[in-house]
Formats: sequence, C-alpha cells, structure tokens
Amino acid sequence: MIRKRLLSASVWVESRGGIGFLCEAARCSSGSSSIFDAIQKAYKSDLPSTAYHATDVSDCVISRSRGLDVLHDPVFNKGTGHSLVERERLGLRGLLPPRVLTMEEQLERNMARYLSGSGPGLVAEDPEETGVTDDMLRKWTMLTELQDRNETLFYRLLVDNFVEMAPIVYTPTVGHVCKNYHKLYRRPRGMFFCSADKGQMSTMMYNWPSDEVSAIVVTDGSRILGLGDLGANGLGIPVGKLDLYVAAGGFDPRNVLPCVIDVGTNNKELREDTGYMGMKHPRLMGDEYFALMDEFMNAVTTRWPRAVVQFEDFSSDHARVLLERYRDLHCVFNDDIQGTAAAASAGLIGALQVKGRPASAITEEKVVVMGTGSAGVGVATMIIRMMMKHGLTHREATSRLYIFDVNGLVTQSRPDLEDAIRFLAREEDGPVKGGDPLLDVVKKVKPTALLGLTGAGRLFTDDILTLMSNSTERPIIMPMSNPTSRLECTHEAVRRICGERAIFSCGSPQPDVTIGGKTFHASQANNMYIFPGIALGAFLARGNVVSDNMIVAAAESLRDMITAEEVAKGQVYPDLHDIRKISCHVAEEVIKAAHEEGNVINQLLIQALEKGDKELRRYIKSNMYRPEYKPLVSPRLSDVQ
Repeated sequence: MIRKRLLSASVWVESRGGIGFLCEAARCSSGSSSIFDAIQKAYKSDLPSTAYHATDVSDCVISRSRGLDVLHDPVFNKGTGHSLVERERLGLRGLLPPRVLTMEEQLERNMARYLSGSGPGLVAEDPEETGVTDDMLRKWTMLTELQDRNETLFYRLLVDNFVEMAPIVYTPTVGHVCKNYHKLYRRPRGMFFCSADKGQMSTMMYNWPSDEVSAIVVTDGSRILGLGDLGANGLGIPVGKLDLYVAAGGFDPRNVLPCVIDVGTNNKELREDTGYMGMKHPRLMGDEYFALMDEFMNAVTTRWPRAVVQFEDFSSDHARVLLERYRDLHCVFNDDIQGTAAAASAGLIGALQVKGRPASAITEEKVVVMGTGSAGVGVATMIIRMMMKHGLTHREATSRLYIFDVNGLVTQSRPDLEDAIRFLAREEDGPVKGGDPLLDVVKKVKPTALLGLTGAGRLFTDDILTLMSNSTERPIIMPMSNPTSRLECTHEAVRRICGERAIFSCGSPQPDVTIGGKTFHASQANNMYIFPGIALGAFLARGNVVSDNMIVAAAESLRDMITAEEVAKGQVYPDLHDIRKISCHVAEEVIKAAHEEGNVINQLLIQALEKGDKELRRYIKSNMYRPEYKPLVSPRLSDVQ
C-alpha cells in the first residue's frame, strides 16, 4: 500500500520499495499546476476521480442495544420501519412483521387512528353475527395495554376473572383481532417467519431472548377460526392461546413463544391492503411449503428441545399431514384435531352423565358429525376410539357414526376417500346411503347427538332441531364452530324448539336463555378445558411425545370435575371458575397415561408418581406459574427485622 504525505510544497511518496523525493511543486509545474497535478504527471494510474468529503456522523445514530431492547426503546425503535439491514445487524429479524413500512405509510396509519378516535379495527362488525361488541373491543384494548406495561398484573387480573375475560383475550374477540391485526399491531409479541427467511431460521431463533421456552403455539394463518386465510395476521391466535396457557395452565409467561409461518396469502383483499404487513405473494404449496415447515421445526426444536409445540389453525389439507410428519420425532400436538376431539368427546361423556348414564354408554349413542375438516375428522376419530375402548369393533363403531361433508353423508362407497376419512366412513347399508342430506338422515336414523364442526353457519335448521326433539328424549346438540357467526345453531333456537330436554353446548359463548321462568346456561365446548392440561402434562413428563392415549386420558378426566349441582343443571362441562384446578387434573391424568406407556423421563415426576396422587398433584402445582410480585432486590436484614 502506498502512503502519501504532503509536506509544504514538496511531495513525498513512501512505498514498500523505499522513500524517494519526487519534486517540489514549483519546479514540476509551469506555475499554474497544483501539487495534485504534479502527482498525476508522475503517476498516471490508480488515482481517484472525485474529491474526498468527510461523512457527517450526525446522519447515523448508533444503537448499542439489540433485539427486543431496541424495539422497547422509544428513541431507537422504528417499529415496522426498520430496514432489512437493520433487522439483520441488530437481531430484529423475526421479531417484526416481514414487510418494511415507510415512514409515510406509518404516518398514514397513525393519522387514521388519530382521526377515528378509537382507531381502525376497533369498531365491531355485525355484533349479532360475530358476538363481538364495541365494549368487548374496548376491554381487549385495555387488557393489551396493561399486558404491555405490567405482565404480572395482567395475568393476575386474568386468573382472578377468567370467566369474564377469557372471551376477551380469546374467542370470540380474537377472531376480530386477527382480521384486523395489521391495523391493531402496536409492538412485537412473538416471532414472524416467512418465505424470505429460508436458510436463516436457526440463526433467527436466537433473536428471541429467552433460553428457556416451555410452550410454542404456531400457525400458518391459513384457517383462522372460521374466517379463512388471514396470512401473517394469524399471529393473533397464538398470542391469545398462550395467554390461556399462562392463566389456565400455569406456564411462565417468560417461557412461551407465539409464532406465525408466513408462507404468503391467497386472501386478495389482504394482498391489496397497503397496510398489510405480511408477504404479498400467493401461498407456497407442495415441497416449498413443507421445506419451510421442516426448517422451522428443526430450528425451534434445536433451540428449545424440551418445548411442547402446538399447531393451531392450519388448513385441512396440511393440518393432519404436518401432525403425522412430526409427532413421532417431536413433542407436538394439533389442538384443532386432538384438542377439539378431546373437548367434544368430553362433552359427550358429560352429556351421558346428565342423562344418568356411565361413560361406557357412549356405545349406545347414534352420533352425527358435520364436517370432515381437521376438527371434524379428529372428533369422529376420537369417538370411534372411545367406542372401541368400551367394547365395540371398528365396524360396529362406524355403524353408529354418521359423517357429513359438503356432498352429504360419507360412506365407504365414496371413491377416492382419504385414509383418515375412510377410517371413519360407515358401510353402505341400512336406510341411508352415501350423499344423503342431513335432514333425510335425521328423519330415517333418529340420531341422539348432533355435533357441528363445519364453520359454515346455521346448518342445524329449525326443521332438523324439531326432528331431533321428536325422535329422542334428551337430544344432545353441540354446535362447536368458531366464531359465533359460524355456529351451526344458536342456544336460543335449541331452547325454543327442544325446550329443557335438550342437552346443549357450543364452541363460542352463547347467552343464557329463559323459558317459562327457568334460565338455562349454555355450556361452552371450548378446547381451553383440554389444551393447557395436555401441554402441561407433556412438558413435565419430558417424554417428547403426545400420544393418542394421553389425549383420551385428557378427555375422560373432565367428567371427574363436574359437580353434582352442575349435572343437575344440565351442564356437560365443569365451571371455568376452577380452570387452573381443571388443568392440573387434566395434566395429572395425561402424566399417568404417559407413565403407563413409558413416556415419563422426568425423574422427579416419577418419584412423585410412586408416592401417589396427592404427591403428584403437589408436584404439578409447584411447577405452575403464579402471577405474584417477586422482590427485585435482596431485602436487607434490617428490613426483615
């Protein structure tokens, strides 16, 4: 390298070959040339063509923080405005939605909020259909702001007022939140992974600050509740779900991680929305899709090998495939398939209890299941397994089950059935045949239970409810779809037509109904009875598996928690006021089932199991987070005295 020095009017060049005097400017020029001209004459090559100007350092603000510390600092935080370079170098990749917004776009977004008062996305859309009111959105906003300021106080409030607040932090309010997530987004909560992150996910995982993660809920946004493809907006579901993991299941909020895999969206309205923060290309499919999911699973289980991973709201064409792809290798379960199945089966067993019948009487029921999506297939499979557990053959069990899809009754005569659905389909015999509509089947076979898992709205019409009321003494009606607008029927319709004889439960909250001076409460067939306990039991077991027997154990455990008073009122699920006690009991039964299969590795848990139920319960409770203030500094001895 050549080093140039200018001393007075003389030019020196110091090189690897030594130092030589070139000239004096006055002697090497005609008097008009500069020193630089003299150098140009001596050295004709490798010279700059422009002048040097010192950089104005005020153009760059140096941040010594990284990751969430940057995003929580109002001086340095740009939110979605951080460039891709900044995201990479400051450890922000994955902590922000994929799309970078300009300041002009951010200004437009905030001005809209300023002018609208409550803000875009905070006005209820058709409350009668969705079940979400302006007041519920006001409460959601208040709780979200509290969570941003003080998580301990937020979770204490949620635990102490669970029945009141669960519909605010989860269904039905979370459905509206997801539809408008790009308008409501304020600060990072969880991680975004997208198609542009291919090959980088293992590194990105370390941008999340916690070295201990116990539970992860992940979605690809393809089937959010009954609302369809919401792309990156789907992150609202894992966020709300994990709030219930903490409040109901006792998971430490520092150790949970909501994730969305943004593989694009087929929702044209979102792609054309200038404020949408996700990837604006159509959804990846085939090998590209599964390669991205494989990379995520490898990365997340390498970073946190003991974590329970729950799949949430994946479309039917991917949900079961992904579950079967990973369940033998990682501690995973799908709440839409397995959690819903356990909740529905628990409701049927609870209904039998209301009838005064034992759980084994499920073999005598004739059950209609509407829907062959991931939830419908999961529920029907669980019912068949429970019937077989209590003595029926597979063919006998399917003969008591009537599965419907968009084309009517599904039977073995249907060509090209998927294996999962073929396992459920009845033989083509008896008074009904494949393709028959629901009304005809109800007329001919007089089922005792109707379960709706279609997300298609009011399929249980007044005519069908009237037939159910006339054909069985205690009809079991369970519209389990979410959100409220997608329920197959309402509580009011069931009570109006079937009266007090009906045993009713639903997937989204429904108001009480008063008939003849008597008020009837709607049991909510919600997965929140099940998934916190399944995840807690699986995590404590450390067996790296969630088996079918563990799911069945969770379903059967709920019956133990229903009080005699609740049975007398016709309730098929226990009171949610005791949700932490319920989750503890579910976890207890899940752990016992895992132990029978040799899937408990945790030595402390094995010791507790050997000492009996009381010690097992104590151990589970000791591992459940309690939202209480802990000292942040060590107390002085004088303070203690």
